[in-house]
Amino acid sequence: MTITAAADGSALGNPGPAGWAWFINDQQWRAGGWPRATNNQGELMAVLDLLRATEGRDEPLRILCDSQYVINSVTKWMRGWKQRGWRKSDGKPVLNRELLEAIDAALIGRNVKFEWVKGHAGHPLNEAADERARAVAEAFQRGVDPNYGPGLEGASVVSAPTSLLPSQSQSGSPALFELETPIDPIAEVLRNEQTLSSPTVRANQSFIAALVHPEFKEIHECGVLRTRDEFVSQTTERSEDVAEFTVIEATHLTNDTIQVLSQSQGTQGTIRSSLWQLHNDAYLLRFRQETPTMA
Repeated sequence: MTITAAADGSALGNPGPAGWAWFINDQQWRAGGWPRATNNQGELMAVLDLLRATEGRDEPLRILCDSQYVINSVTKWMRGWKQRGWRKSDGKPVLNRELLEAIDAALIGRNVKFEWVKGHAGHPLNEAADERARAVAEAFQRGVDPNYGPGLEGASVVSAPTSLLPSQSQSGSPALFELETPIDPIAEVLRNEQTLSSPTVRANQSFIAALVHPEFKEIHECGVLRTRDEFVSQTTERSEDVAEFTVIEATHLTNDTIQVLSQSQGTQGTIRSSLWQLHNDAYLLRFRQETPTMA
């Protein structure tokens, strides 16, 4: 019988507090993370830990990922990278080599199939893995112990997962394997805008709060002013009520502030202005205003 599991990663700031998780069912899942890493490192670590947890099992393994980077790295690009001494076609070193080499070794002799699933689209296993990975990232952000999960049924290791690579420091803190080039700040902000429209994120107050600045203010339609706490609680109450907005433009106002202008669909839509400000290495929603447009 095939073991089917979803693997996912999450990073608040990218790089920033990060988590990873794999999920089979409520009795079999595991999570871990680091105080600072990237989303891609979380995605890869989730796959690596799942491979290690299922080592020695005879059943085929089906891994569901919403990351094209992970799937393409493992199924398409890795062979060429190895032939070139772990360098890309342009001659530059492959990022996250330690994780990729560990995955490559863990795949030897295994019957493993990777399958892409769309993230934040209601897939139950993917949503469960995403929720747990993000919870770990938020735990590191708050400075509290994460929930590592029960692990694999019948496995000998059920304590905190080995979320660090063999080159981890003796102190137990994560070895800083090469961080990816941080993504463009505007790309990060646009991703955060999209994340705030996910029903899964909107249904969980802690998920929303992680993206909202402590001094957030919003001028909603008809001039209603909402504070951060009001925005978080009311967004959760209306988690399924999501208007579809199209980005008009995103621009830097200052070195640490980005404005996003977008418009809702329909003949009489809404213009939304969102101000994202850098706070503790992550862009958080600082201000938002919505203005109805004329038909």
